[in-house]
Amino acid sequence: MAGEIKQFLYVNRKAPYGTVYALESLEVVLIGAAFDQDVRLLFMDDGVFQIKKDQNTEASGLKNFSPTYNALGDYDVNKIYVSKESLDERGLTQDDLMPLVYEDEDDDWAEKSSIKIVSADEIRDLMEGSDVVLSF
Repeated sequence: MAGEIKQFLYVNRKAPYGTVYALESLEVVLIGAAFDQDVRLLFMDDGVFQIKKDQNTEASGLKNFSPTYNALGDYDVNKIYVSKESLDERGLTQDDLMPLVYEDEDDDWAEKSSIKIVSADEIRDLMEGSDVVLSF
């Protein structure tokens, strides 16, 4: 078991601004990926707003850190799951989300979407199949 790569699932449930959860999750994910963790991200509940495109925080005076999500592909974080039920409940679709992509080295470096929309059953399977689940 020593040296075995564990699967880490980071569950993002909070809105992107108003608390530190979203930013801290993103920082932890990038650090983990830099150390070759098998990182998977799940956005559900209000967490789906973290990757909503065209975020504007100007009126709140808060720093808009959403462009940092575009770096995930550079860190080989390309397993990003989004709850279909959470999107539906908030009137959102995949078209409302940032176009997060990675370059597939097995397909001549073609750009591919990192986002997969998943059902509640698939979320359960993701959680059960993970060695470590961290919720933010």
